[in-house]
Amino acid sequence: MKEPGFEIEMEVRDYECDLQGIVNNAVYQNYLEHCRHKFLQSVGIDFAQFHNDGIDAVVIRAEIDYKFPLRPGDVFLVKLKLGKQGNLRIIFDQQIVHKADEKLMVKARITTVLTKNNRPLASAVLLKKFEESGVLLPEV
Repeated sequence: MKEPGFEIEMEVRDYECDLQGIVNNAVYQNYLEHCRHKFLQSVGIDFAQFHNDGIDAVVIRAEIDYKFPLRPGDVFLVKLKLGKQGNLRIIFDQQIVHKADEKLMVKARITTVLTKNNRPLASAVLLKKFEESGVLLPEV
């Protein structure tokens, strides 16, 4: 089984910054989400197909520590490690790291659950997909 982790490289675009010349705090959530979606694609999970089947993954908690700001043109890595918590929660521990000096810019813990018809759904269906792709999630 593979280590349940993933990373992508991104670059700050100038329009993502506020008047202070730094990335707007809300944009970091977009970076984190993009990484999660790319991870799901990399293990063969079709987010749109899940939705078409009536299953949605939703964020129920986002804990974000902003350490240092990113600026226009900065190249950075968005990393994730994931685990499970009980029968419902999938936990994404994520970091945004400045590529040039490996400085930690953002640390986040994103808690997600699956829903079907707006009701909680056990994560077993997702865990099975992970397992089929060789990813086994530890309890966190």
